Amino acid sequence: MVILNRARIVKTLDKVNQIGLTESGINRLAYTVEDKEAKYFIREQCELIGLQAKEDAAGNLIVRRPGLNDSLPAVAVGSHLDTVYGGGKYDGTIGVLAGLEIFRMLEEGEIKTLHPIELIVFACEESSRFNFSTLGSKAIIGAIDKDYVKQLKDKNNYTVPEVFEKQSLNFDHIEHAVRKESELKVFLELHIEQGSQLVTYKKTIGIVTGIAAPLRVALTIVGKRAHSGTTSMENRQDAFLAAAEIALKVEDAAIEEAKFGTVATVGVVDVLSSAMNVIPGKANLKIDIRSTDVSSRNRVLEKIKAELKRVEKSRKVKVGIEWMTEEEPVHMDQKVIKEISSICEKNNIPYMFMASGAGHDAMYMAKRWPAALIFVPSVNGISHHPDEFTEIDDIVNGMKVLKELVLSYAILADENVRREA
Repeated sequence: MVILNRARIVKTLDKVNQIGLTESGINRLAYTVEDKEAKYFIREQCELIGLQAKEDAAGNLIVRRPGLNDSLPAVAVGSHLDTVYGGGKYDGTIGVLAGLEIFRMLEEGEIKTLHPIELIVFACEESSRFNFSTLGSKAIIGAIDKDYVKQLKDKNNYTVPEVFEKQSLNFDHIEHAVRKESELKVFLELHIEQGSQLVTYKKTIGIVTGIAAPLRVALTIVGKRAHSGTTSMENRQDAFLAAAEIALKVEDAAIEEAKFGTVATVGVVDVLSSAMNVIPGKANLKIDIRSTDVSSRNRVLEKIKAELKRVEKSRKVKVGIEWMTEEEPVHMDQKVIKEISSICEKNNIPYMFMASGAGHDAMYMAKRWPAALIFVPSVNGISHHPDEFTEIDDIVNGMKVLKELVLSYAILADENVRREA
């Protein structure tokens, strides 16, 4: 019987995580040398076992294992290798390694499938570099606003097209990354939970039913700079204190919607031209609101907008919405969800149904193909942090479920092989 190789999974995980490793976590930002090196490592490992790989116009790495009928739509698995600043070792990475290990297992066992199988290593899943996430999966379904993305810059003032050029890519050709609906049968992603529900409820597998999409707002608050010693308290137009009141309202509004699983965060606060003896005259806020319930998310936004008007009047400042982006929550395919639960029950693996508060590439793939997202536990719910950790037993169990799911859709060529695998 062919099984997943636990020792090899650990060794490969360690190898990938040497790329971009620093004392403060892993820095493997999208479209950097480190990101490219990690994708090259995966490509090399796949080519060593005889598989073909290519990079598409968005920088997604696509590895293909042919099926006996290679004209059939492929069963696709995948995730991402790029990280946030100071990221952890498991977020996204285990989903990529799951595809690699499934390929290795099938090749070692000389197991044939009717449908081809693909591993997709998505580019720029994290928003850390450009404040723009899931670029690779958006490109695959043709959901890129080229004019908008062209003007995005990283903290070093490089635009997306400039960064593409450094990677030998041409942003003007990004539409060449679009895949036809007929090319894929299903998309499956394995990922760490990035929360603590699985640990709390002592479950090994989380079957995601839906993914909450973010609504993001950038605010500019303009008050009046003045001397901190000579301006009386009643005559101040303090932009930072106005920002603080708005930030507290963001929290209050989300708490009022907590029963819908809605959350809201002020992730960025910039006080411009600040000094200890100067009353702040300008501040910027970036707000992230997430929910699988659009109505609940919109209620939070309306409460924030009402607070902006109140703060303008009480603090004598001007508050403007610099930009706002809004994405729609996505629900995973019910048939695939049922198949995952059946696999868990057959293997006596404890599972639960849950929503994802974090965005993933699966949410965009689900707009065009049946899709599923499988979670494994994050110890203490930590993610996007050097202390991020998932037990190897949980990783192996997640890969086992994914392997059976892949084979159920790729269709084993021989019933005897089906029973062994």
